[in-house]
Amino acid sequence: QAPLVESGGGLVQAGGSLTLSCTASAVAGHIFSTYTMAWFRQAPGKERTFVAAISRGGGGETYGDSVQGRFTISRDNAKNTVTLQMNSLKPEDTAVYYCAQTPRPSTAAGNSRAVLYWGKGTLVTVSP
Repeated sequence: QAPLVESGGGLVQAGGSLTLSCTASAVAGHIFSTYTMAWFRQAPGKERTFVAAISRGGGGETYGDSVQGRFTISRDNAKNTVTLQMNSLKPEDTAVYYCAQTPRPSTAAGNSRAVLYWGKGTLVTVSP
């Protein structure tokens, strides 16, 4: 069983909204509530960049500058899930979005080298 599985990607028009979910299973699920969860994204031909993170018990929400005020991250430790609510989507948000589990605090979760588990990604396409 894959440790992290994303869902919710798809095609949406600019200005629209989309919600991504990530469910942790196996070892990632067993330790879910003790680790920061984060989202990253990677557009074609570009580096993987930090999107958002949330502390292990909730709170401590941290966002990349490009999504601040538009995206909201949340988690439900009872369900081993983390969610990314994306509003006011722009074509520049088009990317594969990856769920990640990291031992770093949410304020330092942008260090992708420290990620313990990665999901396989879900594609979000925002049309102009």
